[in-house]
Amino acid sequence: MTLISPPKTTSTVESVLNAARKRIEVSGDELIEARKRRDAIRTALQAAFPGSRTYVNGSIAHGDALTPLTDVDLGVVVPDPEHLYGPGKIGPTVLEERAAAAIRVALKPDYGDLAVEVVGRKRSILIRFRDPVTPGQDDFTADVIVAIDNPAGAGLFIPRHTSWDRSDPETHTRLVREAVERSDVMYARVVRLIKHWNRTHQKPLCSWNIKALALGCLTAPTTLADGLRSWFQSAADQLAIAETPDPAGVAPHPIRLNEKWTRSRVVQELRRSMDVLDFAIQLESEGYSALAQDELAKLFNDQVMLPKPAPSAVLTEQAARTKSQSSKDSAAFGAPALVSGTSSQRERVNVQSWSA
Repeated sequence: MTLISPPKTTSTVESVLNAARKRIEVSGDELIEARKRRDAIRTALQAAFPGSRTYVNGSIAHGDALTPLTDVDLGVVVPDPEHLYGPGKIGPTVLEERAAAAIRVALKPDYGDLAVEVVGRKRSILIRFRDPVTPGQDDFTADVIVAIDNPAGAGLFIPRHTSWDRSDPETHTRLVREAVERSDVMYARVVRLIKHWNRTHQKPLCSWNIKALALGCLTAPTTLADGLRSWFQSAADQLAIAETPDPAGVAPHPIRLNEKWTRSRVVQELRRSMDVLDFAIQLESEGYSALAQDELAKLFNDQVMLPKPAPSAVLTEQAARTKSQSSKDSAAFGAPALVSGTSSQRERVNVQSWSA
């Protein structure tokens, strides 16, 4: 007799999160146009600096871009055989102006209305295309870093106003791509959800901070729910200790938080969000799928990305759950009801410290 295995079922939490993830993914048309513009900039930079190399960075390069797509990132590493540039030597401004001029000339035939800004910029040249790649958006921009190799150590020297800072964006992209591969793409999918959560919670973290924190916990294939929970817990534990250090071990300073947020407040928000996620998972385990989805909707706070369930379904399940809890209380001879809105005990996880 042949035994037929029962079909695998996907949990409500997982299916709702997966549908939400797909709603915020960047579209193929957006990516094609963004890469076309990025490649045009790359070609201009390589012509302006013979012997240079370019690198890509940011959400498109890392595979976690959100829609609407509003910008692209890339850099050029300029040869400096005579070591004229660097800390204590010539600053980046002359190289940035040369790059900006080349971009203006090369892109004008196809993007005649673009603006290229150097003055007042901290790190990058800003290109304003004045032509969005996503319908309904105001603009599409590009951030271009003009860098030089660090002859005495790892990484690059990148601009910091009129001077230089150490960083290693090439290694950052390599680390992220390795994490995406090791996790069977789940790193990028979880990061995309966290980035959207960040958008709807006043942006306590920059995108790179989210991804740097994820490098310490999203290291293998996982579900979206487990990946989100691991990130919230690991990020809260890490930030409770200190700001996030550079995963490449090159930048002299940690990754800064949004200036409107204190570290303690960020940790509090991360733990609060993990409690909401835990409650959604608990409700699903009890058989209340509508209540679970309702909690997930509260977590992301975006009705387009993750809509609330029908109010009638929520009310029905709330009534059923209240009745069930009352029956359990009665069976326990009047024992106090268990309040399960948030988790009071959290399983601790080992946090990978990049400063080790």
